[in-house]
Amino acid sequence: MNRNFRFLTYILLLSSIFYACKSSEKVSQGSNNSKNIELPNGETPSTDFPSKGLPSTPVTLQPLSYSMPEMPREFRGVWIATVANIDWPISGTDSWEKKKADFIKLLDYYKGLNFNAVIVQVRAAGDAFYPSNYSPWSKYLTGKQGQGPQSPENPLTWMIKEAHDRGLEFHAWLNPYRATMDLKTEELSPNHDYNQHRDWMLKYGSKWYYDPGLPEVKNHLLAIIKEVVANYDIDAIHFDDYFYPYKEPRLNFPDKASYNKYKKSGQSIDDWRRQNVNDLIFALNNTIKATKPWVQFGISPFGVWRNQDKDPKGSPTQAGQTNYDDLYADVLLWMKNGWVDYMLPQLYWSMDHPLASYRKLADWWSNNSYNTNVYIGNGPYKVRADSDKAWENPNEITQQINYTRTLPNIEGNAFFSAKSLFLKNQDVAKIVNDQVYDTPTLPPFFQPKSTSIIENPVVLSVETNSDWTKIQMEKPLDPAIRYAMVQGADQLNNLSTAEIHTVWVGGTRARGLEVSSLNTNYLAIRWIDHFGRIVQTQVFQTPKKSQP
Repeated sequence: MNRNFRFLTYILLLSSIFYACKSSEKVSQGSNNSKNIELPNGETPSTDFPSKGLPSTPVTLQPLSYSMPEMPREFRGVWIATVANIDWPISGTDSWEKKKADFIKLLDYYKGLNFNAVIVQVRAAGDAFYPSNYSPWSKYLTGKQGQGPQSPENPLTWMIKEAHDRGLEFHAWLNPYRATMDLKTEELSPNHDYNQHRDWMLKYGSKWYYDPGLPEVKNHLLAIIKEVVANYDIDAIHFDDYFYPYKEPRLNFPDKASYNKYKKSGQSIDDWRRQNVNDLIFALNNTIKATKPWVQFGISPFGVWRNQDKDPKGSPTQAGQTNYDDLYADVLLWMKNGWVDYMLPQLYWSMDHPLASYRKLADWWSNNSYNTNVYIGNGPYKVRADSDKAWENPNEITQQINYTRTLPNIEGNAFFSAKSLFLKNQDVAKIVNDQVYDTPTLPPFFQPKSTSIIENPVVLSVETNSDWTKIQMEKPLDPAIRYAMVQGADQLNNLSTAEIHTVWVGGTRARGLEVSSLNTNYLAIRWIDHFGRIVQTQVFQTPKKSQP
């Protein structure tokens, strides 16, 4: 029994020694196959092991409670005429690269003068500056009607992007009824409407015109406009003063056949012609708004609606031809009925011209705006090139701008045409820039026909260095956001006058924005919707990565 007891005691002693050794062993948490590691003499293992933190939940960047001043609003446009290569391209036979370079020079020049819109002619005479199912390529673009460009790049898409990248609105200018610029019909493409629909055409003077009295013509023009609105990120459809053609001496417009066929009982030919144009304008407005409600419809008519001797509501002028009586364009009716978003009458006369005074006509249009945005068209092409000696004064244009600014219902100006202040009269352009266009403005905004709720953008982060600034959004932008205006400065009170960087998103639901060279302490972002309204203005303090 003593022997058994001694054996049991021996077993218990061995067990206690074994477990004591086991409890003093360090346990490796990283592997089940840990090994002893020999260290140099005198060194002990470090306990400062590297650690990897858990990813943190993103926190949105909080805007500062700092209010930016309101940006002024004023339309500052320029017509870029393509017919007869007036402004661009310089020649239809130029290479596409040269055409692009020349167009960019125009955009950069007018952007530098603080303009905010270009009115670019994309249909001059039954043709197109874009691939179309209804019209052949313009000879003014390619040198030969019906011949495509040398590049697969879509000219209109490219022009719109270049304008938008510079913060310029793009108004697509089309001529509805003019079919040709001369009688050389042998030079027309087989796809031109003259060859496809000869029964639509009327010869008048030295040109061919679409017959405005034919329903087929109206439907064709609606399809042309819808093609442009649906396929391109334009800001506006723009018509000029050419409706029924300016009257030729002792020559009647030959539309008696369609008048006899479609007139209403007791309707005069003049009233019937006005009705034809009214019907087109009404239908065009509906087509544009049904396709993209934010695309504006603007018209730039001849500067005189009617002379006062014909109608007491007319202007105190003695114009040889007028919208209502000769071009059959009842522009006042279109404004009264809300069929157009803006009216841009061409007042290409000097301030105190005896027959048609710029001053008196600007007053008249301000008094007859009918809640429509009215801008004034100015004619710098006349500077030092007109029999009216008032145009010898290089300050004539600035005087006109300053006068229109005094009128309550005039909201800006546009200038015909681009080359008149670019290839010549640069001294006049400098005066305009120095005295009246010295700071940038936004174009006037428009109210949508129906109310809409726009989700405010939320900035998640801003990353910046000496080359770029990246703005990351918490979630994709509301598709109603059209573009952002970004400014940066090291001092808050310098933000509002800092250079404006425009980032066009055009309803793409962008998740991030990028601009160049904004390595500043503070950043301001104005978010603009499709109607030109500022949805939100935000100011942030930014983490600069490096000093300039």
